[in-house]
Amino acid sequence: MSQTVYEQLDAWIDAHFDEEIRFLQALVQVPTDTPPGNNAPHARRTAELLLAMGYAAEAHAVPDDEVKAYGLESITNLIVRRQFADGGTVIALNAHGDVVPPGEGWTHGPYSGEIVDGKLYGRAAAVSKSDFASYTFALRALESLGIQLRGGVELHFTYDEEFGGELGPGWLLKKGLTKPDLLLAAGFSYQVVTAHNGCLQMEVTVHGKMAHAAIPDTGVDALQGAVAILNALYAQNAEYRKVSSQVEGITHPYLNVGRIEGGTNTNVVPGKVVFKLDRRMIPEEDPAVVEARIREVIAQAAASYPGITVEIKRLLLARALKPLAGNQALVDALQTHASAVFGEAIPTSGTPLYTDVRLYGEHGIPAAIYGAGPRTVLESHAKRADEHLVLEDLRRATQVVARTLADLLSA
Repeated sequence: MSQTVYEQLDAWIDAHFDEEIRFLQALVQVPTDTPPGNNAPHARRTAELLLAMGYAAEAHAVPDDEVKAYGLESITNLIVRRQFADGGTVIALNAHGDVVPPGEGWTHGPYSGEIVDGKLYGRAAAVSKSDFASYTFALRALESLGIQLRGGVELHFTYDEEFGGELGPGWLLKKGLTKPDLLLAAGFSYQVVTAHNGCLQMEVTVHGKMAHAAIPDTGVDALQGAVAILNALYAQNAEYRKVSSQVEGITHPYLNVGRIEGGTNTNVVPGKVVFKLDRRMIPEEDPAVVEARIREVIAQAAASYPGITVEIKRLLLARALKPLAGNQALVDALQTHASAVFGEAIPTSGTPLYTDVRLYGEHGIPAAIYGAGPRTVLESHAKRADEHLVLEDLRRATQVVARTLADLLSA
C-alpha cells in the first residue's frame, strides 16, 4: 500500500473530523444505562445516524422473553455489512453501546457530550461509543478512496457487554447472523490487546434464623456466618498473588466482593445475607477448576459456623481471551500504523478486563482489540464520574483503523 493512500485516508478523516465528533456526541446523548438496560432506543438512533451516512443497519432485536429473563429491558443489536470483491477477508468491527449508570460526582453532564479542553465528556464517551465513531468513519474513509477492495467489513454495534455479551455478540454468533474471518474490537489507542482475563461472577446466599436481638441465642446469625465465608474468600487473594500470568499486562488472579445485602432491622438477628463476588481468571487458569475451588472454600467456611445453610448461583462465566492463530496480519498492521500515527512504539499486551471479544474467539475467529481510548482505563474515568475521551486520540485511532483496513482489504 502506498504512502499516498495513507495520506489520503488521514486527510479525509481530518476533513470530516467535526462530523465524527458530532456523531459521537449524538450517541453519548442517548442514555444506555445497564441496568436497567433499555437499549433499543439507542440502537434506533444509531441506525438513523448511520442511514444518513448511507449505511443501512440490520436491526436484530433479541426476543423480549430472553431479554427479561436476563434482567434487562430491551436489546437490539446492529450489523452494517459492506461487501467488496470476492476472495478477500471479512473483518468485523465490534463496539458496545451499553454502559453502567453514571453515578454521582460529575462536573460535566453524563449525557452532555460536552467538549472542554479537547476532551469529550459523557458516559460511554471512552468505553465504547467512541469506537462506534472511529470504526464508522474509518470505513467511510476507506470507501472514499474508490480503490479496488476485496472481502468486506461488518460493523457490529451491540448492547450487552455489561451483562456478559451473551445477548450481544454471543446472540448474533449463535444465531448464525455473522461469521467474519477477523475481528477488531473496541480498545485503547496506545496498545494492541491480544489477550484478556476471564471472569466468574457468583451470588452467595447465606441462610440463618431470624430472632429478636434481645434473645440472640434463639436465632442463627446469617451475617456472622457470611463474615466467616468472606474472610475465607479474602484469604484466597493472598494465595492468588503467588500465581503470575505469563501474558504481558496481566498480573495475577483476584477476587472481589462487590455487593452485600441482608438483615431486616437493627434489633433483629439477620436471617439472610446475600453477596455477589467477582473472580478474575488469568488466561492460564481453567474456569471449571476455579469455580470448584471457590465452592469448596465456601462450603468449608460455612461448616465452621453451625446452623447456617448456603446457596450458590453462578451469574456469569466469561472465559479468558487467548491469542488465536490467524490474527498476526491484523496485529502487525495495527502496530505499524499506530506507531506511525502516534509517533511512538505501540506494544501488544493483555488486559485484566474481560470483554465480548472472547465470544468471537470461542467461535474460532482471530481477534485483536484496538480503538479510540487512553493509555489506561483509569485515565478515561470509565465507570467513574467525568468519563471522557481525548479527541485527538479519536482522530488518530480512526486513521490507524482506516489504514489497517486498507492494508488487509486492498486488491
